[in-house]
Amino acid sequence: MAPAQARSPHATAPVRAQSSDGGRGVDGAPSRAELFRTAGERHRVPETVLLAVAYLQSRWDDHGGAPSVDAGYGPMHLTDARATLARATHHTDGDEDPRGDASRPSLAHRETPVDPDRLPAALETLGRAAALTGLSADRLRTDPGANIEGGAALLAAHQRSAGLPLSTDPAQWYGAVAAYSGATETGAARRFADDVFHLINTGETRRADDGTLVTLPPAPVTPDTRQVDRLGLKPTNPGAECPRGLGCDWIPAPYRMLSEEPGDFGNHDLSDRPRNQSIDYIVIHDTEATWDTTLALVQDPTYVSWHYSLRSADGHIAQHLRAKDVGWHAGNWYVNAKAVGLEHEGFLAQGGQWYTEAMYRTSARLVRHLARKYDVPLDRAHVIGHDNVPGTVPGTIAGMHQDPGPYWDWAHYFDLLGKPFKADGRTGSPLVTVRPEYASHTEPYYCGATPADLCPVHGSASLTLRTEPHDDAPLVTDVGIRPTPGTWSVYNHAARVSTGQKYVVAERRGDWTALWYLGQKGWFKDDPRHPKTLPAKGPVAQLRPGLDGAPLYGRAYPEPEAYPADIPVQPLVPLPYTLRPGQSYSVGQTVDGEYYHSKTFDLAGHTVVRGALRYHQVQYGHRVMFVRADDVILRPAATLPRVSD
Repeated sequence: MAPAQARSPHATAPVRAQSSDGGRGVDGAPSRAELFRTAGERHRVPETVLLAVAYLQSRWDDHGGAPSVDAGYGPMHLTDARATLARATHHTDGDEDPRGDASRPSLAHRETPVDPDRLPAALETLGRAAALTGLSADRLRTDPGANIEGGAALLAAHQRSAGLPLSTDPAQWYGAVAAYSGATETGAARRFADDVFHLINTGETRRADDGTLVTLPPAPVTPDTRQVDRLGLKPTNPGAECPRGLGCDWIPAPYRMLSEEPGDFGNHDLSDRPRNQSIDYIVIHDTEATWDTTLALVQDPTYVSWHYSLRSADGHIAQHLRAKDVGWHAGNWYVNAKAVGLEHEGFLAQGGQWYTEAMYRTSARLVRHLARKYDVPLDRAHVIGHDNVPGTVPGTIAGMHQDPGPYWDWAHYFDLLGKPFKADGRTGSPLVTVRPEYASHTEPYYCGATPADLCPVHGSASLTLRTEPHDDAPLVTDVGIRPTPGTWSVYNHAARVSTGQKYVVAERRGDWTALWYLGQKGWFKDDPRHPKTLPAKGPVAQLRPGLDGAPLYGRAYPEPEAYPADIPVQPLVPLPYTLRPGQSYSVGQTVDGEYYHSKTFDLAGHTVVRGALRYHQVQYGHRVMFVRADDVILRPAATLPRVSD
């Protein structure tokens, strides 16, 4: 614990944010760095504190006035949930059964309404900033300078409320920073403040979305951490399986019999992972609901469940299931039985939004911890989005969910995981890793019901594929979703590949590259100066000679002969896709057929059925799928012929 009067060695010589662009932004406007400097001086907030808080909320970006997933606006993430929810477009076109187990009755789809009269104070900070500064709510939402001033005013107000002076020493602002997070739990507030002061100590440089470079030079600071005790926050509920220092809450999902019927229970399944089954996947979701609604749903014994929830504004984590147990979240029972599910507070579309740096960072820490503990490889074959989980049978494909969507910054996330996507194959390798530059790569998605309802211009982690190498060619068709070409709807990923996924190049023509995708060639326009893929290495699957085609599956289930007499056989139902001669697909892992029979309340009645049938997990489309090992041969990508014009 730091001494009460801990001081920064830079207290008498404040560190300045620096801009290498002459202090001017677009059209001669003040640079982002200058806006932080001015606001800090006006409200007597140390500039380093203001910069570090803003970086964790927005990475210093304004996002064109679009709200965050947690209803926050601008660099300082001032929240106005009433305004955001009034114009929200929610995720409505996925009606999957989250359990994804055809051997049991489907769970009913449920809407998640939000009561605007019961919003927490943390979602309405913009109004308080307006009262403190006299600036209008509209300016605070849309004007970066006003927004930064509003955030500085809030920090100063938190400092005064704690009975602390407006000191020039950053070390004396720990309590105000913790309060700015909006956290109601001591552990979450401390974790946010610790991240802010870690950033002050290490420094950061980034080009903001006004085009100017902002630098926070490193400055050694030892904050007075005891200031959190002045905030009157509730203690963190202990018992969560989390890394030390994350301040996770344990808010258990209920395991309860719902009637006298033996199989009528909720809202998850007991298991004994990894003793009985390995954990192979970490599934990234967004909630499509606010934090309070999310917690209410996971605590409903008649509903569904997942392992962890993450709050957007401050990255706070709540755990609901032990990792050994199976949640009902991914819409595919095979994946659920071998996955840990993480729900991130937010909405997929809502105007092309951003996810907070605070949430990215705590999520990455949690995933690193889980990956180490359960030996999950940190790659996009094992750390997957809900939108990468395959449908179980043909009839479930169209209803599968699409979160976290194209705005989840997979490249930044894997940087935080310590596994950045890099070129690891030879130049010209036919196997490539998708890697567009997120900030500058934009796609014309529409967020509403029609193409006229365009999302705001925003960076994207996905590339959209066409049927031919020209700009007006139709998008690729996913026959499992609909027999017509894909659309630019932000919810429709029929023709998309995502950052970190690996595909095999089928052909190149000038600036256009085709990938093997859903049994066809999917084309995207590349720029040799700023390529959207990286050369990769790894195994690829090709059809075994002598076969006309190989079916793809959504589940890696055992052969019928493997089931004991008292366990119903789960049919091997192929999806409406076929791996054809001449095509190649990246292989993420090889697995033995496995089925977790779990239809009784008592764990003693649960059985893992294992067979001799082997599968390769392939990146066949946007979603991963499984092909029988006997139907294909594996080859190192390096042995494939180089694809040229």
